[in-house]
Amino acid sequence: MNIDKEIDTRGLNCPLPILKAKKALTDMQAGQLLKVVATDPGSVRDFQAFAKQTGNELVDQQSVEQDFVHVLRRR
Repeated sequence: MNIDKEIDTRGLNCPLPILKAKKALTDMQAGQLLKVVATDPGSVRDFQAFAKQTGNELVDQQSVEQDFVHVLRRR
């Protein structure tokens, strides 16, 4: 997977990971991939809802040790 931009939101709680992702996506081109690394367990459902609401595609979600990794494709 070719990630175009990555942001680290470890240690931040809802809604900060979503807000930082939203800001990052505005600077990206359609089709580009954004990787967000978070530690908030609530970010899993938050990013699912965010993708539905904004039309950005949630390409991948996984947990790696204490981190939750979300990959979004810019619409």
